[in-house]
Amino acid sequence: MAFCAVGINHWKADVALRERFSLSEVQKKAFFEDARNRGLLNLLVISTCNRTELFAFDADPGLVVELLVAHSAGTRDDFDRSGFVCRGEQAIRHLLRVAVGLDAQILGDLQIIKQVKQAYEYTCERGVVHAVMHRLMQFVLRAHKRSRTETGLASGAATTAYAAVQFARKELKSFRNKSILLVGTGKIGKITCKNLLSLGACNVTLLNRSRGRAELLGERFALPVADFDRLPEVLAGADLAIVATGADRPVIGREHLARLEKTDHRIVMLDLSVPRNVDPEIEDHPNVKLVNMDHLNDTTDEAYRRREKNVPLVEAIIDEEIANFQTWLSEQKVVPTIRALGEKLHGIRNLEMDKFRNRIPETAHAEVDHLTRRIVNKIMAHSIDHLKEHHDDPGEVTKLVRSMFKLESESNLDR
Repeated sequence: MAFCAVGINHWKADVALRERFSLSEVQKKAFFEDARNRGLLNLLVISTCNRTELFAFDADPGLVVELLVAHSAGTRDDFDRSGFVCRGEQAIRHLLRVAVGLDAQILGDLQIIKQVKQAYEYTCERGVVHAVMHRLMQFVLRAHKRSRTETGLASGAATTAYAAVQFARKELKSFRNKSILLVGTGKIGKITCKNLLSLGACNVTLLNRSRGRAELLGERFALPVADFDRLPEVLAGADLAIVATGADRPVIGREHLARLEKTDHRIVMLDLSVPRNVDPEIEDHPNVKLVNMDHLNDTTDEAYRRREKNVPLVEAIIDEEIANFQTWLSEQKVVPTIRALGEKLHGIRNLEMDKFRNRIPETAHAEVDHLTRRIVNKIMAHSIDHLKEHHDDPGEVTKLVRSMFKLESESNLDR
């Protein structure tokens, strides 16, 4: 399989390095335009807080890495130290493990499949994904569905946002009587807000650059909204601040914490963004405990241990779906021969029908046409079965069929 995967993820790269390889919307568009110009037409780009990974058919992995470096802030040296390249079945397996949540920072992460689907839709909209990738994605999505319905991987399954809220609750002991600020009310912000409320938070203030978006979430959960220019004031009174704005640079810097100077008030600040939305220099602020994505996991959670027991079952599902995909891929090698044989047999039928059409009553034309078409289709059905049964080594059988029926132009897939 001429399939490859290259990328940077949380296993070997810390958040500082991952943010350099993250792709903004502008960078992603430029990446795909450059890829198209270089003839790469079967691409998938998954860019999340924990990974920037690229999957491609019929592509030189070195070229894919070159494109990633060219359109991100990462360097080739950075990639060589902390990135990965895999090919063939190993690359296919990695994509399936990502999609089902086995490769996630939070085992069985519920959000990753949505991110994979969004990446697939993004490439489809740009016309840079063709038949083989389309079919592979069907096996990927089926593996995910089976992992949820046939195993207990989804039992108590969490998300990064949930792990963050759990971390914060352990730090603060309880959310009761705690003042909480949620900066960012996009997708992650909404999930975080639900998790906070479900775990007992009741004093939550929402803040977003676009006040209208914050107000929509505020109305839904009856929560107050603050203007962005009140950020220093609200931070000064907060016990916990969770930041996930999706901005490509920090939105909270040391200057926003001036009111904490010379006070005893402490604040736990969680930055759920990559690139980071909180200036890393805040880490040494005496009044702040700054936590980023690298500090989060759920390996001590009982729900994690329940999910972990299902990993072998999910790996078995992945094995089955990879085998199914390989079978489909192998069958494609005989498709050109099947197509050529069908054209040949129907061509013979049409010629013979033209010769004898005037020798039979007009009232019988439709019936004879239907009969001869059925005969050809039955011959084709037997031929297709025979060709597909030999898809593991189709060379000899396709060669024989082409020679027997004098089929033209052997396809590359047959060779």
